[in-house]
Amino acid sequence: MKPATPNTGTALDTTSAAPVDLFDLTPTSLWIEDYSSLRALFETWRSEGVTDLRAFLTADTRRVAQCSACIRVLKVNRRTLEMYGARDFDELSARLGDVLRDDMLEAHIEELETMWSGSLSFESKSVNYRLDGRRLDILLKGLILPGHEASWDRVLVAIDDITDLEDARRRATASHEYAQGLFEHAPVSLWIEDFRRIKALIDEVREQGIMDFRTFTDVHPEFVERCMAEIVVLDVNRHTIDLFKADDKAALLGRLPEVFRDDMRPHFREQLIELWDGRLFQQREVLNYSLDGNEVHLHLQFSVFPGHEREWDLVLLALTDITARKKAEAYLEYLGKHDVLTKLKNRSFYVDELNRLERKGPFPVSAIIVDLNHLKTVNDQLGHAAGDALLRRAGEVLAKAIHKPYQAARIGGDEFAVLLPGANERETEVIADSIRQIVELNNQFYSGPALSFSMGWATCDRGERIEDMLREADSAMYEDKRRHHAPEPRAED
Repeated sequence: MKPATPNTGTALDTTSAAPVDLFDLTPTSLWIEDYSSLRALFETWRSEGVTDLRAFLTADTRRVAQCSACIRVLKVNRRTLEMYGARDFDELSARLGDVLRDDMLEAHIEELETMWSGSLSFESKSVNYRLDGRRLDILLKGLILPGHEASWDRVLVAIDDITDLEDARRRATASHEYAQGLFEHAPVSLWIEDFRRIKALIDEVREQGIMDFRTFTDVHPEFVERCMAEIVVLDVNRHTIDLFKADDKAALLGRLPEVFRDDMRPHFREQLIELWDGRLFQQREVLNYSLDGNEVHLHLQFSVFPGHEREWDLVLLALTDITARKKAEAYLEYLGKHDVLTKLKNRSFYVDELNRLERKGPFPVSAIIVDLNHLKTVNDQLGHAAGDALLRRAGEVLAKAIHKPYQAARIGGDEFAVLLPGANERETEVIADSIRQIVELNNQFYSGPALSFSMGWATCDRGERIEDMLREADSAMYEDKRRHHAPEPRAED
């Protein structure tokens, strides 16, 4: 509604409207308006062949202004003056252009379209402005008064100020959009899930009188599987789709069994145990898989939304990718126990393993001490690069010959040790012979200096000292080394 040309001097015809005192004292903004000129304009347009008023008006919005100019304000009540900040009717009518402006176009078209269709009433949400410029969100209801249906010369318009309600709605919308924006663009993987069925399953177990849930899940691992199958994923954000290498949300949600598998089960079991104990906020490190099959190590934060503690129907999972960190930790751990050059275990691991075997066995425990022959000569004559290549070949041979639970370690510059828990003397001799055979094969595939080992071994049973066994193996290695370096006997003439 955008009336113009108010009739400021026309008094209300009391024979066709409510009594003045009731009209004036009503706590809702009331307007009496004359729409007769608008009706005449509509008749003209119909005679010119207009059938779709909305299309006709939107094709040229100046026609909307033409409609507004046909509406005359005849009277307003006291609440209207208060609501729009006007001293009197004359001030309000003189400044209607300040009141009815800007955001009213769509609402006014709807109002006109309703009346064009023959309805005697109309309703719309729109925007007006107080004379001080403050925006008013309004709910407008109009009715052609009885007895004036043929002329439209008396229309009652009631306006409610819904600014506070609309402000609250806008704040709620803005808050929702802000929260949705944070969710969608957060730099961590976010999942909104429904755990209601899982809660129901846990409650069923509790009602059966089960007290020790950990033991229950030990005996019934299928319960953990069933709970995993009952997770309902409601939404995920953009980072989740990227993290798990999915094309889109539907592709990810359709292939969740590929994401949550294998090592995820024990983690989920611990999550269930904590839920059983009432811990609705949890943190742990878990392992998932991206859709390209690669491991994704994650720091998981699980929390039931406030207000949803009774049903668990709204749960937030925040997953932070720690794959790079886990790889770095694994590499550092590897460096702590491995020799970088030969890829075998290092001396630190060797010492720790000796202490463990001394305490726990299993006995008998055997060891092969290995010395790389000619390493100093190769370094001196061909350089350290050639010497390093020989050491790498030594590592290849021992890695090929030794398998768990046995361990091979580089314990010095050219010295290696093979620890054989549970191996007796005969088994140790077989392994030593296997090493020699692999050395021969290795030399067939490499040019340059030949690979050569001096070896000695020994075995100790329970009650004997491993240290004494190692000393015996070391002596045997040096005896083998002396034989290796002993000059060949000359043939007699």
